[in-house]
Amino acid sequence: MKPRFVLDAWAVLALLQKEEPAASRVKQLLEETGKGNVELFISVINLGEVYYCIGKAKGESEARETLDDIRRLSLTVVPVTDEAVFNAARLKMSYAISYADAFAAAAAEELDAVLVSGDPELEQLEDRIRLEKLERK
Repeated sequence: MKPRFVLDAWAVLALLQKEEPAASRVKQLLEETGKGNVELFISVINLGEVYYCIGKAKGESEARETLDDIRRLSLTVVPVTDEAVFNAARLKMSYAISYADAFAAAAAEELDAVLVSGDPELEQLEDRIRLEKLERK
């Protein structure tokens, strides 16, 4: 089985905003996915978070264009099922994380994947999921 990674919104925003060194790592994962060496995922909830962050900063038109660009990447969007909602809710009950971050963590847990993020809140989940911490400058 290929190594699996789940990106959270933070990781995708780092790529879009060219925030190094995190952006280079996300780009590397996308390249490896394109070569068929790894599988890369994002929860639709986290994709929605990227959409609203871009929309709030640059307007809805730019958010739509960004969403179209992201959908062309070698990235599988994980849909929200009832099971995913309640798995995320259980994580949110137990950890001081955002609800959107709970979806990223739940996706990583469900897919037996490494969660890729620079969000320090997620470090408290290291006893439960594998986490790759992206660095900020």
